[in-house]
Amino acid sequence: MKNITLPMDKETVKCLKAGDSVLISGTIMTARDCAHKRIFEYIKDGKTLPFELKDSVIYYAGPCPAKPEMASGSCGPTTSARMDSFAPTLLNMGLGGMIGKGEMSDEVREAIKKNTCVYFAAIGGAGALYGSAIKKSECIAFPDLLSEAVYKLEVENFPVVVAYDCFGGSIY
Repeated sequence: MKNITLPMDKETVKCLKAGDSVLISGTIMTARDCAHKRIFEYIKDGKTLPFELKDSVIYYAGPCPAKPEMASGSCGPTTSARMDSFAPTLLNMGLGGMIGKGEMSDEVREAIKKNTCVYFAAIGGAGALYGSAIKKSECIAFPDLLSEAVYKLEVENFPVVVAYDCFGGSIY
């Protein structure tokens, strides 16, 4: 088991190999399909994004509302392949990595290698576990998208597996 704290530097990324179990602590952002479409509208229109993309990690998820004593409700991963058309551009713009469920395209894998990034797999059906690893949640962009808005999450010991490493390794 490896423990990493975000943001990651390239040396940390190079120490991660496909199949490694990792506990992530630090800040991640959520973004699902609708948020990605909005992000690309901003890029197309030359607008500045309302959050920092460089070296960030995007979790393909939408948190459920929190109970009063919790920072977040259930927050399980969504299918990553739905972001295949967006991921290479975001990686080329400085995105540090992604967390999601399932395989992504060969184009995404090549962009991960080219940019020395990483793709982590989260376990489908374990949304309650992921929600309990969230210590703070804040909507930082596109609140009209509700659960598909961009949320900044402070996580502690967030369990993932390295699905694609920066050398082309894959658990798939």
